Amino acid sequence: MNLKLSTNSPFTIDDSQLNITGSKSETNRLLLLKALFPNITLANTSNSDDSEVMQKALVGNDEIVDIHHAGTAMRFLTAYFAVNEGREVVMTGSSRMQERPIKILVDTLRQLGVEISYEKEEGYPPIRIKGKKVTASKVTLAANVSSQYISALLLVASKLENGLELTLEGEITSIPYIKMTLALLTDLEVKTSFEGNVIKVFPKESVETKEMVVESDWSSASYFFSLVALSESAKITLSSYKENSLQGDSELVSLYEKMGVKTTFQNNKMTLEKVAGFNYQDVNFELNNTPDIAQTIVVTCLGLGIGCHLRGLHTLKIKETDRLEALKTELTKLGANISVTNDSLTLVKSDIINHDVKIGTYNDHRMAMAFAPLAIKVPIIIEDAGVVSKSYPDFWDDLKALNFQISEL
Repeated sequence: MNLKLSTNSPFTIDDSQLNITGSKSETNRLLLLKALFPNITLANTSNSDDSEVMQKALVGNDEIVDIHHAGTAMRFLTAYFAVNEGREVVMTGSSRMQERPIKILVDTLRQLGVEISYEKEEGYPPIRIKGKKVTASKVTLAANVSSQYISALLLVASKLENGLELTLEGEITSIPYIKMTLALLTDLEVKTSFEGNVIKVFPKESVETKEMVVESDWSSASYFFSLVALSESAKITLSSYKENSLQGDSELVSLYEKMGVKTTFQNNKMTLEKVAGFNYQDVNFELNNTPDIAQTIVVTCLGLGIGCHLRGLHTLKIKETDRLEALKTELTKLGANISVTNDSLTLVKSDIINHDVKIGTYNDHRMAMAFAPLAIKVPIIIEDAGVVSKSYPDFWDDLKALNFQISEL
């Protein structure tokens, strides 16, 4: 499904309200914790494809577990099935998933004595896991890898006989996601510590019955920060959000303040408002802790006619697609002057944007959603627009509610 997007000019929003689905990051962590501690209940969970795949795998009994494009599910479930004594599964996924590395996590689980083998290419899914009781408790892992490897180990650690002591070597990437995992464990009264480069999770057989409420997804909110920034005037209220969020992407508030968006919080709601007469300057951001919002930010900058230099993006090379190269290709089609390295992106200031460009999405939900707000400036076409269901199935309906003109081609 290809969609053509456009808006009236100038584009304004008087005072709209949207409810955003629960955080995919929090939901997937809590789904795994619920599988380990069945007496907890969950509310406001994500309706994303990734979370549905995760839930299906956790409650099913299939020998072959196909997680399609869901990278988080691949990492988290690898750790889960590895410590699920007596269970044997083959974890597989889409063709792109079979190109995404899993070796670092497999090697770490093997340090704990788990039996995992590769069905095809060494270091990549599909993998065969023979679950066993784990008594070893000390492992070492490179710190600059995807934080999902680290979180996968931490989530299952309390169910290991002797807990887990995880030593991270080097500079740690995406600390907020690690802290989110530890905070959720703390909410369940699982004892943890994070001192220097050593994380400890202590064993816990059971937890008290309680309801865990998932905060709405900050990555999904990012597209509305962009939309407000690109509008003539706008005020949008999103729920449910906390000012002191566990999610790393809550850094959006300070980042978009530098691009003319004011954010206020009240009663678990967040209001975004365009600052009139804002003095725009080129931006230079370190996104080591928040790489998932890089696509949104660079598209905002293109639409505002300002330059940007974004750093700390090395993990984008192994996402749903190589996001840096994908951004370079699609932004170039729009007339942008952009260069990328292995961990950075630079956009040169320009006020030219080509219209009616077809934006390729590369099986990547964030490519589709990041480019959508640009329709405020020029009509664009989003290819394979249904890919948004991976994290935000209601995205196009929510844009229509904000008076975007969307037609299927």
